[in-house]
Amino acid sequence: MMQIDLSAPDFARAIPILQQLEQAGYEAYFVGGSVRDALLHLPIHDVDIATSAYPAEVKQVFARTVDTGIQHGTVMVLLHGTGYEVTTFRTESGYQDFRRPDHVTFVRDLAEDLKRRDFTVNALALRHDGTVVDLFAGLSDLAEHRLRAVGDPHARFHEDALRMMRAVRFESQLGFHIEAATTAAIADNAALLAKISVERVASEFNRLLLGHWRQQGLASLIDTGLAEFAPRLAGQASALQAFAALPATPFASLEIGWTLLSHFLQQAPGPLLKAWKQPNALIAATQHAVTLLAAMPQPSDWQLYEAGEAAVVTATAAQTYLQPDFDAASVQTRYAQLPIHAAADLAINGGTLIQAGVQPGPKLGQTLQRLTQAVVAGELPNTQAALLAASRADPC
Repeated sequence: MMQIDLSAPDFARAIPILQQLEQAGYEAYFVGGSVRDALLHLPIHDVDIATSAYPAEVKQVFARTVDTGIQHGTVMVLLHGTGYEVTTFRTESGYQDFRRPDHVTFVRDLAEDLKRRDFTVNALALRHDGTVVDLFAGLSDLAEHRLRAVGDPHARFHEDALRMMRAVRFESQLGFHIEAATTAAIADNAALLAKISVERVASEFNRLLLGHWRQQGLASLIDTGLAEFAPRLAGQASALQAFAALPATPFASLEIGWTLLSHFLQQAPGPLLKAWKQPNALIAATQHAVTLLAAMPQPSDWQLYEAGEAAVVTATAAQTYLQPDFDAASVQTRYAQLPIHAAADLAINGGTLIQAGVQPGPKLGQTLQRLTQAVVAGELPNTQAALLAASRADPC
């Protein structure tokens, strides 16, 4: 029987919870992604614990608990200043919204709990001594880098349609391949993705974009038809295929990924990212980068100035995917060597000009704009004397 070294801090700190539950007469295991990642020798983050103890029984075993999701069987156990989610073995039924169960039934049997999980590689359980419990051939699938639904894939995707996006995201993150029956079930049920909130779909898509096997995940997104039910991607197979064919180097940021996606879709980033319910900061950053990308590979100094440092970094990185021999460093150096990088860097401001006799109003803004452009272009030194002299000669 396979065993895992549980010396990783996240496991080691939580082992006492498993031991206390077992000492009280219950079963308890680490489950889910932490077990999978440990077997793949990936960093462990949050650990999830499943137990045969019912919520009230968990609360009797531990002195400090918080009812975080007790109706679904989850109690947070506080140990040494850290909270650990402990969830009772359960079965689920009645998924009318294709996302959450209408009914949850607590059970004592680990197998009943594990068989409701999404993929076999996520249906592994781990005892406190490091022994792996594998009831659905998850270890074999893990060894083959194979993603396979637990039991009937159609049933799993009807229970939670977001699992289809999780499948293509895991492809991108882990480099796994989705086995044939699971792939076919995704294709058959792709339309259910429209039932899921955009925010949840976007969370999975963003993680897909940043994966080391992005091309593989995108290919499945297209081939299964999932893309047809994602915001603003319907009918965009050719553009998505071109996007997927970019060099495989992982995107260093979401800004780079969305900038390139907007470029290939030929969609303005504002409406595109808003449809995906992305944060305003990401939308603004992508808009600046897309504008500058359109000026590549030889943007003007003024275009670099208007874009700003973050957009210069994003757009030059994006251009290297479109033009592998592009010299991003030279453009970034040009930006760094600009005389000024923001309006605040200018040696004068509106108040200075008003004191010098420029009337408030449109002319004031026009004069500041002209002076800023002249400084950026190297036509004027960034000194108050030179700028005031130039403002007096302003023909506006």
